[in-house]
Amino acid sequence: MLDLSVLISARGIRSTIITTPSNADLLRLSLSNYNNPNIHLLTIPFISENSLHHPENLTSLPTPEVTPDFFASLCRLESHVENLLLTHRPDCIISDIFYPWTTALAKRHGIPRIVFHGTSYFAFTVMSVISLLRLYDTVSTSDELFLVPGLPHSIKMTRSQLPQIITSPSEFTTGFAASWEENYGMVMNTFYELEPAYADSFKSAGGVRSWHVGPVFLSRQSVDRGGVSKSEVFGWLDGKEAGSVLYVCFGSLPRFTAAQFQEIRAGLEAAGRPFVWVVREDPVAEGNVPVAGEGSIGFVIKGWAPQLAILKHQAVGAFLTHCGWNSCLEGIAAGVPMVTWPLFSDQQFNERLLVDVLGVGVGVGSMVNSMREEERTLVVAEKVAAAVETVMGGGQVAEERRRKARELKVAAAKAVEEGGSSEVELGRMVDALRALKMGGTKEVAVNGVISADREI
Repeated sequence: MLDLSVLISARGIRSTIITTPSNADLLRLSLSNYNNPNIHLLTIPFISENSLHHPENLTSLPTPEVTPDFFASLCRLESHVENLLLTHRPDCIISDIFYPWTTALAKRHGIPRIVFHGTSYFAFTVMSVISLLRLYDTVSTSDELFLVPGLPHSIKMTRSQLPQIITSPSEFTTGFAASWEENYGMVMNTFYELEPAYADSFKSAGGVRSWHVGPVFLSRQSVDRGGVSKSEVFGWLDGKEAGSVLYVCFGSLPRFTAAQFQEIRAGLEAAGRPFVWVVREDPVAEGNVPVAGEGSIGFVIKGWAPQLAILKHQAVGAFLTHCGWNSCLEGIAAGVPMVTWPLFSDQQFNERLLVDVLGVGVGVGSMVNSMREEERTLVVAEKVAAAVETVMGGGQVAEERRRKARELKVAAAKAVEEGGSSEVELGRMVDALRALKMGGTKEVAVNGVISADREI
């Protein structure tokens, strides 16, 4: 969202980010780096039903699930956001899918809401088809494959790979789709050249208007290398051959059992490739990941890591990823093939895009979609090592995968340049909003015409 605000503000538009105090602390350092007078930060209180000091970010919770209590806290933000709307009178609200109430809020104040959907057209399409046709009911077991019909590619999945939001949606997630249909449009963090068939299909369907403006992180003028505390990894990488290192990161939310940590470690070391492994601060990891000085061929980073900078280092030849969409795009923009290990949410769909559509990924065989680590099937070391070797080894197929990854890197860079597909789409979105403002916003306004001098 911060990267999106940077893109919008670069066009001379005042952009205000609304968040809660703890999350604001995560943004302030980045904002100071931009020093952009068109970007502003406002905070509102995060109040839980059970505690005034409830964690404001999923990384602080025991599991990465959006619990009913957490979602209720998100809904309690509505009155605070409304007060800010009355004060600042914006021309538009851009909010992500977990704030469906912003649709009604925007309508009350006669302004458009745009949904920020932080994934691909492909994932959105596949999820929609599976949900609409209830394809998970056509199989008798959780591990039986079913074909997703009507797609340009042959996509097969199992019921076990589907997130709970599809197979047994909670009460608070059922309103997501309805809110999308009533919005002015949807902004997608993807680029046309990555998935042209799915972008065209979505846009030609005549439903929700959309704009693809990604990869939004490429708006950054420089890549954060993490300061002095993280500089050691770059010295370590400088001593490795080009394309020889595997970068391993599962994001900030996933958790693993001790047994799975042990299998990951054994698999990485059996693969025999030097690796950088980023491990979140987790007591379960203690004793189950390599320690400096023990003769491991790996370099372990605990906590946050400068992922973009590491992926762009010439020594990195592949990325073992949980297939979170930001990580997928960062791997694509770096031009590296990927070892795919999806865990929950939309990650299994992203894996299918990388493996079956783009041809830049190889899976380790993770077949269970669950936020709870104890519910996922153990992936043994042999499968980890085999997938790494398939991606980083020799042969015509592996070289073709690397070639495709390099081509996507070039396409991603061109998409955000002046005249590129994403840069043009962003301009179209901004122009549409300006036209609404000048024309009285009749198609979205309820309480009259939007006045001048407003913001997003």
